[in-house]
Order: sequence, then C-alpha cells, then structure tokens
Amino acid sequence: MRGPHNIWRLVRTGATFERTGAMGAVLEAVDAPRPIRVAARVLGWPFKWLGLKGDPTMPPVVRALTALGPAYIKFGQILSTRADVVGPEMAAELQVLQDKLPPFDTSDARRVVAEEMGRPVDEIFSAFSDPVAAASIAQVHRATLVEGGRDVAVKILRPGIERAFRKDVDAFHLMATLIETLSPSSRRLRPRDVITHFEGVVTQELDLRIEASAAGEFAANTKDDEGFVVPAVEWGLSSRRMMVLGWAEGVPFSNLAAIDVGGYDRKALAQTVLQMFLRHALRDGFFHADMHQGNLKVAPNGDVVALDFGIMGRLDEYTRRVYAEILMGFIRKDYRRVAEVHFEAGYVPQDRDVAEFAQALRSVGEPIFGMDASGISMGRLLAYLFEVTERFGMETRTELILLQRTMVVVEGVARSLDEDMNIWTAARPVVEEYIARNIGPQAVARDLFRTAMVLSRFGPRLPQLAEAALIAQAHPPRQDRRPVWPERLALGLGGVVVGAALAAILSLI
Repeated sequence: MRGPHNIWRLVRTGATFERTGAMGAVLEAVDAPRPIRVAARVLGWPFKWLGLKGDPTMPPVVRALTALGPAYIKFGQILSTRADVVGPEMAAELQVLQDKLPPFDTSDARRVVAEEMGRPVDEIFSAFSDPVAAASIAQVHRATLVEGGRDVAVKILRPGIERAFRKDVDAFHLMATLIETLSPSSRRLRPRDVITHFEGVVTQELDLRIEASAAGEFAANTKDDEGFVVPAVEWGLSSRRMMVLGWAEGVPFSNLAAIDVGGYDRKALAQTVLQMFLRHALRDGFFHADMHQGNLKVAPNGDVVALDFGIMGRLDEYTRRVYAEILMGFIRKDYRRVAEVHFEAGYVPQDRDVAEFAQALRSVGEPIFGMDASGISMGRLLAYLFEVTERFGMETRTELILLQRTMVVVEGVARSLDEDMNIWTAARPVVEEYIARNIGPQAVARDLFRTAMVLSRFGPRLPQLAEAALIAQAHPPRQDRRPVWPERLALGLGGVVVGAALAAILSLI
C-alpha cells in the first residue's frame, strides 16, 4: 500500500489540487489542523507543474476531481453524502459533480458482452447501439434481444476499471494514514473509516450483480406502487461486468420543456416523487439514494420511472420508527415529543436536559414553518436538526446523513417541477400512514409475536441449555467463583417476559 506508485499518486493529487486552486477550499472545508495544512502545501506546491489542469469552467474542487479520473469522481460523489466530514457547503458543491467521462469504444463493450456470456453478441442481441450514456464506472447501450425482440439497456463496466480503482484506493488509504499520523486531532473525522466506507461502496458498484440485485429488490418492493416503475432485470444476461434491464421509454426529468410539451401534470409528478421516496424509506427501509433528474423519467403513460441503482440506502425498522416520529413531531409542532424520541433512541446522552433540547428544537422548527410554501424544506430541517443534535452530543449516524442528503435531492427535483409545492402537505399522509401501521397497539402485538417466535426457536435446545447452565453453576472456574443468583434472576425474568408476551398476544387475537 505504501509503494512508490502510491507516493507518486499522492504527489500528483496534491499537485493537481494546487494547480486547480482546490487545495485551499478543501483544507478550509474540513477545518484542517496546521500540520495537515503544512504537509498538503509541501506535497502540492513544489510539484504544482506536475498537476493536471482540468476544466477551468468548473468549480475548483469539482475541476480537480474530474481531472484526476474515475476513482476521484466517485469519491467526490460519496463525500457529497458526508456533510459531517466536508461541511455543508462543500457537500452541496460536490452534489453537482458530473459523473460523466468520454465513452469507451463500442467494440470493447461488445467484447465484454461476449466474454461474460460466452457467446457472440449477435446471438444475444439483434441490435446493439453506440453508448447512450457514459459515467465514471460504466456506460449504457441500447439493444434489442434476439429472443422476444424486447428493447433493453445494457450496462457495461469500463475495461480495466477494477485495477485502476484498486490503485487509487490504495493511495487513498496511504493519504488517510498520513493525515491521522500527522494530526491526531483529525481522527475525529475518521479519515481511515471514510476511505474504508468508500472502498466498500465502490467494491459493490464494481460488481454489477450487486446492482442487479438491488434493482430486483427495489422492483419487488414497489411493484404495487401506482405511478412508479422500476425496469425488470434480465437475470440470465446479467453478470459481474454487465447488467441488462428493460429499456425505459420516457422523457428525462431534466427536460422540463419536453415534459410540458407532452402535457404531463408537473404538480402530480412532483408529489409522486416526494411521496414515493418517503414511502420507500419508511415502509420498506430500502430507498433510491441517488434520485436526481438524470435518474428519473416520465413514461408515456405518466408513470415515474427510476433508473441507476448503484447507490441505495437502508434503514432498519427501529430507525424508521424513530425517523417517522421525529417528522410527525415537527409536523405537529410537538417539540417535546421530538426531544423525547431522541432520548429514547439513545441518540442524545441521558445526562442532557430534555426541556433544553426541546427548546433548541423549537428554534429549528419555528423559523421553517413560518415560511411560505416555497420556502418550507424537510432537507433544511434535517440539516438544522443535525447541527442542534451535534451540540447536544449526538454522534454521527451515517444512515441518517444519507437520508438527509437524498431528501435534499428529491426536494430539488420536486421544486423544479412545482416551485410552489408545500413539502409538509405532501409528506404528511405518508408519515401518518406509516405511524398508524407501525406505532401503536397493532405494532406492539406484532413485535411481541415476533419476539415469541424467536424465543420459540430455542425450545428444542432448552434442555441442553439448562443442563449446561447447571453444570457451569456446579463447577464454576476457580478464578471466577460468582454467585448463581444473577443467572437464576435472569432466567426468571426471561420466563416472565415470555409469559407476558404470550398473554398479550392471546388477549389481542
């Protein structure tokens, strides 16, 4: 990881950031301590002439990352979801990072298809177009299946992209290690954890079977959602380096003029996009985390079509309930309840004052609710909320930051369609529907039933467990002779809990 190639990449990165003027912006965004600032300047300034020029029409940081290539572009995209690391302003700048590179030759794409499928392209596709979209990791071709004659989208990894990413990621690890070594105070930003997270995300994106699986799961979750469509996966034609989905006809959300010419209802589309995102996040705990205009189309019948499933977000069931209660508390202006939810979830340390926290939350909610419809923003609310919770000792929660970032993007899409849209009015029915089904007596009964089912699985093993416990009590280790009453108390309480759970379930049936 620390070979000469990585050192050269490190020097080239520093030189490019100096040459494009991005170095100062990055150091300021992360509030880099003095040792890091000095090391960065030493690494970049003397070798400035070795740096890449990039496109001078782009903002400095975007210009530098784009010049340095695919791994850096993808790293910038992922950092755009980590406002806790790079700050809100830099995160906003990175959100507009264009994940576009010149396409590779169609003959190379056909070669990949032949290698992955083990047969000539012409036996699979009767037509295979030049690239219709090209990004940092892969590009897309439109094709027609020989069998069935259906039009499909064929996504193919760039040749050699895996090796290129491995080299750059090794350099990123070296950079993170140097940062933590030079400045222990920088460890609060967890540079090595950030790079490890990045490596995990990219590793998944470099295996298109993972994206195909995400698309399949997303399609299964949303199959009954009226007005929302996910293209079907062609499993027999998807592999590690290629993925085939049904072709989605329609108008891109970025082309507002064409949407108007087609006579589509922009207000209805805006509401569908926002409500579907919230429904997927709350109901399914699995949501599209990159829902910008380029990944959305309007189908000829007016349905919203989602594309590109490389970045997806997950929320566990408990986090979804917490998130819904927080949103509902703000909608009802019940700041005390919002504060209590944070304490109940363990987000805020128990030694803090609930009343003071509720007062701070009021300072977040009231100014936003005082705005007109066009100014109300759930994304802004969540951003302010994270600022307040940080002051009260809440640790960073990556899944909520990704949710907040996606909320900002979705709101942007909705506002582009309907600038007067009231975000809270659109969100309220979805949140209330989730709360009605998942927070209340029915949810308690369902949770107790699940608990009982899990405990019942230990039934066949109870005699063995009891015998092992008795043997352990009769012959405790000499160095740790503890009384047996805690174990007996735990077993007794466990029996009480199971009995109460079963009684509650039976009373509700």
